[in-house]
Amino acid sequence: MTAFSRRQRVGQRTINSIAGLAIAYIFLPILVIVIFSFNAPKGKFNIKWQGFTLHNWAHPFVESELTSALWVSLRIALISTFCATVLGSLIALALSRYKFKGSGGVNLFLVLPLTSPEIVLGSSLATLFLNRGVAFGYVTIVIAHIMFQISFVAVTVRARIRGFDWTLEQAAMDLGAGPFQTFRDVTFPAVRSALVAGALLAFALSFDEIVVTSFTAGPGVETLPQWIFNNLFRPNQGPIINAVAAALLIAFIAPVYLAMR
Repeated sequence: MTAFSRRQRVGQRTINSIAGLAIAYIFLPILVIVIFSFNAPKGKFNIKWQGFTLHNWAHPFVESELTSALWVSLRIALISTFCATVLGSLIALALSRYKFKGSGGVNLFLVLPLTSPEIVLGSSLATLFLNRGVAFGYVTIVIAHIMFQISFVAVTVRARIRGFDWTLEQAAMDLGAGPFQTFRDVTFPAVRSALVAGALLAFALSFDEIVVTSFTAGPGVETLPQWIFNNLFRPNQGPIINAVAAALLIAFIAPVYLAMR
């Protein structure tokens, strides 16, 4: 084995080791959450392992406030994801297919929600709603989530169709296909995987959002992330929160796998 081959092998092993440590660092907190969902704490807080139990998983949604917060998060995520997927896909198609004056500015404004801190977005939206006299509540949360979801969907879809050959649409129309049939048989199959990936990403971001939601939520409206944050250090709430978090993690594995496919 030459010296170059040895250095190459050492370099590969070093990179693999660093990547393994980084992955372990990322997933270690998740693993702790799952493990402590089976803990049986003898005190009021779930911070020390004291025994294995399945009691925490028997009725994880027994509390009415937790169940209500879960349904609020699901409704907000579904509605905002649908709207953001439609609007973001149309923006991506327009920017990729047409050249028009001001497209550079649209690209800039499209990236701003991705790069701006969430606290800036939340406070800006709260100021906007206050100045316009909009009552905070369910609707303001949906509007806020659509605002940042559009950017993620548009960027995802645009990356997929960047190299799409638009002359295929012209060829389909020349062969007698109408606009709807052309979109259904030519354009939509090309962007379908990106639409699914963008929608799943938008749903996960909406369901997980807490900073922007806290700025735009009104009284009586509490999402699941807000409920978890508000009850995290309350007595006798630790095991339930861990069980709910672990259950949601398992439930989201399937959509993530589909997005990767």
